[in-house]
Amino acid sequence: MTTETIGRTLPASRSTAYGWKRVKPLLIHGALAAAALVMLYPVIWMVVSSLRPGDEIFREPGILIRDLQISNYRVGWNALTEPFTRYLLNSAAVVFGAILGNLVSCSMAAYAFARLEFAGKKFWFAIMLVTIMLPIHVVIVPQYILFSQAGWINTFLPLVVPKLLATDAFFVFLMVQFIRGIPRELDEAARIDGCSKTGIFLRVILPLMVPALATTTIFTFIWTWNDFFSQLIYLTDPKMYTVPVALRSFVDATASTNWGSMFAMSVVSLVPVFLAFLLGQRFLVKGIATTGIK
Repeated sequence: MTTETIGRTLPASRSTAYGWKRVKPLLIHGALAAAALVMLYPVIWMVVSSLRPGDEIFREPGILIRDLQISNYRVGWNALTEPFTRYLLNSAAVVFGAILGNLVSCSMAAYAFARLEFAGKKFWFAIMLVTIMLPIHVVIVPQYILFSQAGWINTFLPLVVPKLLATDAFFVFLMVQFIRGIPRELDEAARIDGCSKTGIFLRVILPLMVPALATTTIFTFIWTWNDFFSQLIYLTDPKMYTVPVALRSFVDATASTNWGSMFAMSVVSLVPVFLAFLLGQRFLVKGIATTGIK
């Protein structure tokens, strides 16, 4: 190969590499956009179907609206025995109790496992981790018998009280990992200043746990708001229904189902979850990134 040939080949290879570097990000972003569209298509179709007449919902697989039907939202809001506002308030009450219970109980349990010394600490921590792998279907029957004997069926107590006992081991583990990342020198400095173990938890540890607490709040909100199985088991009175159970009531096996109204109320039920994730995304990412969970 002559010197002239090398001189002509080298610039061409550099130009090709430079062109590939410019095209590669476009291809990657295009593939990600296409994948996102595929995953979001069912949600988009549901939103579009909530604005269609009932007889056109399953005849049109596309997302183009020919006949706008806003009345689905008005009809769906009052289609059941109670206005949909009541179901939203019921879900809000359950979610608020679950969030409060998890924040209080899980943070205290995590502080005990991460900072305090007591007999059988490693054993009880292992037991706590094992409960993460225990499916709810295994314990739902004994729990139902227990709550039934206590007279709690058809109340919100079975959905809220267990949260006050740190039963969500995932959040305990998440907070333990976060607390372990806080330097112990802060505890010792607070102890020198006269703080008790309770004071260290309230004045030192808890203010530094904001990302983990925010992550717990967001996950608890989403999981509790979308929980259908537990709420279906314990709530039998239509006045006590939460949003997931109320949406199930739109489907009637003995009569025609108003799909347009059901999709409209499904869209309404998605709004709080979307807002919670949108507003808390920054805390969610930070909380998970700082707990050692990759």
